[in-house]
Amino acid sequence: MSAAQSQSALESKLEALQCHFTWDLDLSRSRLFRLRDKLQDIGTEEGNSWLGHIYNLQGYIQYKLGVTEDAQSFFKKAAEAFGQTRTAASEEGPWLVVNYGNLAWLHHHLGEQAQCQTYLSKVDALMSEYPSPSQDELHAEIYAEKAWTLMKFSGDKQQLAADCFQRAIRMQPETVEWNTSHLIGLARAVKHSETGLDADVLEQMRIATEQDPENLYLAGVYLKQRAEKGERLEDEARELARKILRNPVSSYSGMKAVLRVYRISLSIDEAIDLAEEALQNHPDARFLKRCAALCYKWKIIFDRNSRPNRRIIARAVGLHKELIALYPLSSLVKKLDLVNIYGKTNPAEAELIYRDLLKSDVEPADQQMIYHHYGNYLNFDCQDRHRSIQYHMKAAAIPQQSYFRDKSIKVLEKIKDRGRNRMCRDIEEFLANLQEPESL
Repeated sequence: MSAAQSQSALESKLEALQCHFTWDLDLSRSRLFRLRDKLQDIGTEEGNSWLGHIYNLQGYIQYKLGVTEDAQSFFKKAAEAFGQTRTAASEEGPWLVVNYGNLAWLHHHLGEQAQCQTYLSKVDALMSEYPSPSQDELHAEIYAEKAWTLMKFSGDKQQLAADCFQRAIRMQPETVEWNTSHLIGLARAVKHSETGLDADVLEQMRIATEQDPENLYLAGVYLKQRAEKGERLEDEARELARKILRNPVSSYSGMKAVLRVYRISLSIDEAIDLAEEALQNHPDARFLKRCAALCYKWKIIFDRNSRPNRRIIARAVGLHKELIALYPLSSLVKKLDLVNIYGKTNPAEAELIYRDLLKSDVEPADQQMIYHHYGNYLNFDCQDRHRSIQYHMKAAAIPQQSYFRDKSIKVLEKIKDRGRNRMCRDIEEFLANLQEPESL
């Protein structure tokens, strides 16, 4: 076999692997940084059944960011974590197929072909010892890791994640955490819908909370879904909050979900008190600072019952500035939250920050986010309807599919349908000539 044929055969083997390098997980740098920080906030508490998957995804992100030493370190940690969380007699099993695939790809990209071949051989050995049910299907462990990974992405990946979880659960229905994560993923997919989860999925979630009673993240998501459907859940929310406060800090703790239940079923003031209590127990936990900042944002922007006093405003601004420093490479959303707070409390400062944001060199989806928020600011805080429409048009004109592009298009459609604005004809013509967006 010639060198070219040998290289082609190697690349074919690599492309056939099931791992992060072959799952079409390409992300912009800004989204990579956001996902990296989200994974860090989950924490590495022992006993987390997804710890191996977390490390695998962290390794892939570090590779995409060009930090190959950290990538290799995370992949090694993933293998160790699987050894601790799996109870099988053998240290190796099908749960390592994805991890070994990642290591094969990493060594290939580093030009270390001998190590690459070693991991390809390890994958072959595992696939021989633990074959999938049929030629057209993967092993349940692979489906589960692929599903959990795709859950961290948006858009069309959510439906594929749900499909992978269903396949894994059908093969191994006794694995409780797979069903739990599948249901959490379904809840996340309807986060922006007006109807929420269907009744049958909500019933599945109720059953899952009984099967997985220690999972307070699931409990929080379940309560939030019920609260959004109008149930009064004051006592259940307070009981869950006490349990969460006793557990280690993690974005998987259920804290953010229970704060949302407090906002719906109790009050924003009580949500603030709960977030501050958690932060008092763990003053350096940046995830809890995120939770507290969120509650103060609600108080200033959405609480119609009372005007925020100086102490509330100062605390809200201080927390958001801390978060911008704590998440230096993924802080755009927090900057926009801060400027929204200033829009209600200090318009001159809001205008200064927006000027900087509008001049910043960011990726198209982030530009859409900035334009959308500025359009809303001009409309609601400045009553400048004409310029607001112009910035929603700017967001929509960028031909890339995104949540904020869709929101700006809906704003424009609503204005057009009302027919009361002198720009209605311009909006109609603009929408008719919009370019088809590229997928993220």
